[in-house]
Amino acid sequence: MTSTHTLNRRMLLQATTLGLSSLALPRLTTVAQTPAPVDEITIDLSSEPASLAPSQVYEVNGWSVVHSIFDAPFEYDSNGQMIMVAAESLTQVDDMTFEIKLRSGITFHDGTPLTAQSLVASYQQIVNPDTGSSIAGNFSTITAVDAVDDLTARISLNAPSPWLPAQIAVWMLCLPPSAALATDTSNQPVGTGPYSFVEWKRGESITLAANPNYNNPAKGKPIANRVVFRFVTEAATRDADLQSGTAQIARSVPPDQIKQVEDSGAQVMQVPLSCVAFVRIATDVKPFDDVRVRQAINYAVDIDAIRKALLADTGQRLPNLFVPDGMGFDESLAPYSYDPDKAKSLLSEAGVSGLSTTIAATNSERKDLVEAIAGYLSDAGIQTTVEVQEVATFNGQWTDPSAPPLRYATWRPMFDPFNLLNLVFSEKGFLSRHKNPDIQALIDQAAVATDPATRAGLYQQLGKVMYEQPAALYLWDVTALYGTAAGLNWSPRPDDAIVPTLR
Repeated sequence: MTSTHTLNRRMLLQATTLGLSSLALPRLTTVAQTPAPVDEITIDLSSEPASLAPSQVYEVNGWSVVHSIFDAPFEYDSNGQMIMVAAESLTQVDDMTFEIKLRSGITFHDGTPLTAQSLVASYQQIVNPDTGSSIAGNFSTITAVDAVDDLTARISLNAPSPWLPAQIAVWMLCLPPSAALATDTSNQPVGTGPYSFVEWKRGESITLAANPNYNNPAKGKPIANRVVFRFVTEAATRDADLQSGTAQIARSVPPDQIKQVEDSGAQVMQVPLSCVAFVRIATDVKPFDDVRVRQAINYAVDIDAIRKALLADTGQRLPNLFVPDGMGFDESLAPYSYDPDKAKSLLSEAGVSGLSTTIAATNSERKDLVEAIAGYLSDAGIQTTVEVQEVATFNGQWTDPSAPPLRYATWRPMFDPFNLLNLVFSEKGFLSRHKNPDIQALIDQAAVATDPATRAGLYQQLGKVMYEQPAALYLWDVTALYGTAAGLNWSPRPDDAIVPTLR
């Protein structure tokens, strides 16, 4: 019999979002012996990455490959605490200055030494106007990234940015100093990470090889000499691959398949993530500009019934976008109740009848979840259809006024909520179709609050406003269900990227 594993979670940033003066790499006196890597494993992802340039990757399947090839200066462990990876320390010199000191002796896969110029190159690729990066705005307060010496990069700001370390951990990865265009990085990625790039068969797979010189306890050691990431959209096919032994790790096992997977000799790992699920409601089109309609949507759906029936009762219904144990979460704020009569009353009060709409979702998400949501909305008087899109199409339509006004999304990591709020719910956001002066004021205030307690309090205030004036249909925090081969030694991550290492 195989077992189901659950990781502990504690996603509050604490010192990582200011209140820190310096975070340093811990001194390791003993290293636990790890098993020798197996010859080869196959990992079934649910979609193909759009790019392998870190600045152009915005979803977990892409991050799985990118973070296998490249190292971030620092990242977050399963307890939500910042740990140093390529960096030796992160120091906040003052409210307007960070310094990152890199570890000595690290080399890229081509033998080039890792220097502070790699962070300069990474920043320049993020903000390069030819890159077209959706996350350039998340680095807009940076005025310069300079190499102070061979291993120290100084980040200068034009405003306090307590959220910046969380952005660096995801996107400002260590690139070769010569890196210029994101397209070149994507076609031939060269990093310092646990695996090096071998080949990309478009539409089929990406193959990586273990980096024999990799020695970073914070991130872990490669578990295989060779890794093949395959792009398998259908969950049933991923499950079949796992049960037949064709794949050794598979993303998103449906809860109703857990027993079958385990009976086959494989195992299922339940991993709570720093992740929120929601349906974004565009407020730039009628009748969704009416707060009563958005409230009606939240009353109309029995979220707990969906969780219990389709998600093995994992996660919990949320009153807003903030996840349990994370910055801004308020346990005293109860979520919307399931009250279809209240939903119908609000629609009537708003003068809305015969409303038809569409929810867009990617083909890498669970269609049954979105269909269940659509069914509840239809029962409440909002006739709703589901439009399943390719990931690239979906990501290209966030701000398209002709696109479906409802969008099912899961967003991770939520170690720091700034990224989601700034991109999707700020009126200036790159992915936003939302405008609310009350919400905007709190987003702006929290973005420059350097005291962690003050910032958390502002996010709790924001959560209450977002509850009263919904910006989305608020769903649940996400638990990942990974299928793995029996006895496979692998350490999952709280950001849902499948990086094949063991810590």
